[in-house]
Amino acid sequence: MSSRANIGNLLCKWSLLFMLLGAFGFISWSVAGPINTAAVQSEPSSEPSLATEQSLQSRNESRALRSEIQQVIAEELAQDVLKVKNIFDPLSAISWLERLARQTSLLNYEVSFVLNIPGKDTQPFLWRHAKMDDGTQIEQLSLLNGPGFENIRVNDVVSVFQPGYPPYSMYGNAIDGPIPYALLHEPEQLQMSYQFLLVGRNRISGRSAQQIRITSIDKTRYGYHLWLDEETGMLLKLNMHGLDGKLLQQIQVTQLKVDDKVADVFSQLQRDNLPRVINVVSPPQRKHEWSLTFLPVGMKPVKQDIHQLAITGQVAEYSLFSDGLVNVSVYIQAATGVFQSDVNLSNGANTVHSRTDGKVQVTVVGDIPLITAQLMAKSIEVTN
Repeated sequence: MSSRANIGNLLCKWSLLFMLLGAFGFISWSVAGPINTAAVQSEPSSEPSLATEQSLQSRNESRALRSEIQQVIAEELAQDVLKVKNIFDPLSAISWLERLARQTSLLNYEVSFVLNIPGKDTQPFLWRHAKMDDGTQIEQLSLLNGPGFENIRVNDVVSVFQPGYPPYSMYGNAIDGPIPYALLHEPEQLQMSYQFLLVGRNRISGRSAQQIRITSIDKTRYGYHLWLDEETGMLLKLNMHGLDGKLLQQIQVTQLKVDDKVADVFSQLQRDNLPRVINVVSPPQRKHEWSLTFLPVGMKPVKQDIHQLAITGQVAEYSLFSDGLVNVSVYIQAATGVFQSDVNLSNGANTVHSRTDGKVQVTVVGDIPLITAQLMAKSIEVTN
């Protein structure tokens, strides 16, 4: 149902409430007013007349009935107002994304999609989600090529299976896959950093779809085009574009099935056989004696610690920044003299920029344009 229809229903109920209040007010006045006047004229005695008592009783009953009806309608209106937040507005881009988040968590579905990165092999994935009869949510993401990997989420526990590594489980409310978490679960958080625009209707994988364009407010990050299925609200296609409009990455759904029977696939899952949750002891947060004076709009620090780099064995101070859609890592270490000039590497959407002033070396890594990585690296400022 459209937002206009819901708002119309809400206005009708308010009108009904005022009509009832007016009607009862009129009845109360017409019954009590004239009869009381007649009683006063004919009965000068201070003792109340029978007509007056009947009038008072009728008026009290009228007030009680009016109050009861008013309370019932007010409660219904309050419930409707609470539901307005979840109303789907087909003319609002953010409303489409919020619908995607709701459907992703509520529906039982099976999705086949491929990840295409120019110059690399296509990676096919299988993604399933179901709500079981006991209320348990189970999600599965599998890479279908090569040895592959598989993640299985049962409520807030994610089990990871990777070739060459022992399986393990950790706490998490979603699987970390190629589709950004915030896009599927918290799109409203992206409004600090991005603008959303409805582009129009199209046809993707044989299904009618609504196209949405996502651009960063300050033009410091890549842009996105996504297509959402009009019938189910699910994601059908997601493109990432560079600042020059070049396609950097594409997720294309090849098959979408929304069916409660998807839960049957998980009915054979032996939950007790999943690996135990590992006890991850987070290192104490160390406040770095430096900061970035430039950050893209809406990007915030989410983590700080000390890393030992696998390649060089050196210790580096590490900070992770995120806007909900993109994560950027920043490393600062003592200069080694290996890199005498700036290093700029790009691999599809991923950028690596490193620079040194002879004393410290700063490295920025993330799915951001090179110019943004350079601005972040140059903005390092000692705070103590």
